[in-house]
Amino acid sequence: MSTHRNRQMILNFFMNSTGFHETAWRLPSAEPEGVTQFTLYKKMAQLAEQAKFHTVFLADGYELGENVKFQALNRLEPYTLLSALAAVTNRIGLVATVSTSYTEPYHTARLFASLDHLSGGRAGWNIVTTGIGKTHLNFGRERNFEHTARYERALEFVQLATKLWDSWEDEALLFDKAGGIYADVDRIHTVGHRSDIFAVEGPLNLPRPPQGYPVLAQAGSSEDGKELAARIGELIYTAQQTLEDAQAFYADVKSRVLKYGRNPDDVKIVPGFSVIVGATESEAKEKEAELRESIIPELGLHRLSKRLKVDLFSYPLDGPVPELPEPAAINENRSRFELLKNMIEAEKLTIRQLIERVSGGNGHRTFAGTAEQVADELEHWFAREACDGFVIRPQALPSGLEDFANLVIPELQRRGLFHTDYRGTTLRENLGLARPANQFAAEHQEQEGVRL
Repeated sequence: MSTHRNRQMILNFFMNSTGFHETAWRLPSAEPEGVTQFTLYKKMAQLAEQAKFHTVFLADGYELGENVKFQALNRLEPYTLLSALAAVTNRIGLVATVSTSYTEPYHTARLFASLDHLSGGRAGWNIVTTGIGKTHLNFGRERNFEHTARYERALEFVQLATKLWDSWEDEALLFDKAGGIYADVDRIHTVGHRSDIFAVEGPLNLPRPPQGYPVLAQAGSSEDGKELAARIGELIYTAQQTLEDAQAFYADVKSRVLKYGRNPDDVKIVPGFSVIVGATESEAKEKEAELRESIIPELGLHRLSKRLKVDLFSYPLDGPVPELPEPAAINENRSRFELLKNMIEAEKLTIRQLIERVSGGNGHRTFAGTAEQVADELEHWFAREACDGFVIRPQALPSGLEDFANLVIPELQRRGLFHTDYRGTTLRENLGLARPANQFAAEHQEQEGVRL
């Protein structure tokens, strides 16, 4: 049995409707009609909880996208879905992606506080900055925010959200029926924030969340993204193709955490793995081949042309990928562009090969094998300081989740690499993260000390 200094993996289930292969909806086992049906998501969330996944994670976006002709792009709004899932689960964390570019701090803080209260302390916020596509046109803007401006806004946004969650001290609610005092107003604080970006008075209109703050997740591997992760992130989503790249990212972010006075152990780094699991290796390869046969080249060309800023329709499918711009020239999802560029150059991929690689993982590590082989691969990364766990992105859903839960989870538990039960009731407890101190309570205590 492996110990790896008694560490155990954090496993997050990345949930969408039909899987993370872009044409998995075409498989006979897929349920594309369930995209807007609660029963599909309920079934997957409950299965993930039975398997003891730490979180169920939802991505989100604010535009339809251009490829709905070929791809299942519909998304339920995450607060609504996770609030519904909170009522049919008990321990699994509920993480929603919300953009700091196209929402406001007060509204977002209130929504996450509500989800944390309703779930008994299981909420998490995946903080993204949104620089992709035509989202700006749905919000009355001429263009998306520039890369650096997005991250400046994100940092201030999160800092404001924490002040709003802290605007009620934990002892503010008195419920004094005899005295007729519901709350201690001296323990409820305004924020009074004014800047060129935001103006927020506060306080929030409901008490501090059970966790203090929802767990703060973050995804972004650019320089600005890594700095934001080091300053405020607790659960860091990332994508790497190789062990060496994952080790470099892990060491880089952990070292940055120190300069902000934080403990590196309080920042959990979890790269995405897009997996296919079979009872035998040949079965796994058959599933992989079935997904490959479902690929629609036109869809891949559309998506990659947009991502890489090159019209790939002008080049032969079985020819090399043409020369790409430098990453510094990219405003939209720069880190993923750089990952794809490096992968193309290192492996000398043709356009068709690139479509096949990206269709199943969108830049994340893809792997097909038996439960033992998948566990070997996960253990190999985990044991070599490349991560603190993983975001599991089954290429086909719900079948891929069932395969991972029924085959891989027991193998990881047999090796001592994954827990057999939740350690607590809140997401912070289950991730080994402390409940944040209330910044206003500390100020209040100092003032009380001065008066005494």
